Amino acid sequence: MKKPSTKEVDDLYNAILTLNSLDECRRFFRDLLTEYEIKEFVERWKAAQMLADGIPYTQIEAETGLSTRTIARVGRWLKKGKGGYSMMLKRTTK
Repeated sequence: MKKPSTKEVDDLYNAILTLNSLDECRRFFRDLLTEYEIKEFVERWKAAQMLADGIPYTQIEAETGLSTRTIARVGRWLKKGKGGYSMMLKRTTK
């Protein structure tokens, strides 16, 4: 698989930005992604939330099924990434 161009990536992001509801989001991502890919996204997001709450890796691994390597990667992006996880955690905190 070749690496997508910046324009191709931006085209996808712009398509996502046009979604108007949770239902539209569910429908689009279900067509775009496999069930496994959606599950992987869900578990990474859950790991980011749990890491932000100070939950230990062992508990995150047990609850999500993610490898410690993936949890560590999410933790690294949470602390030193582009700020996407932190931004979304702030926006979605109940």
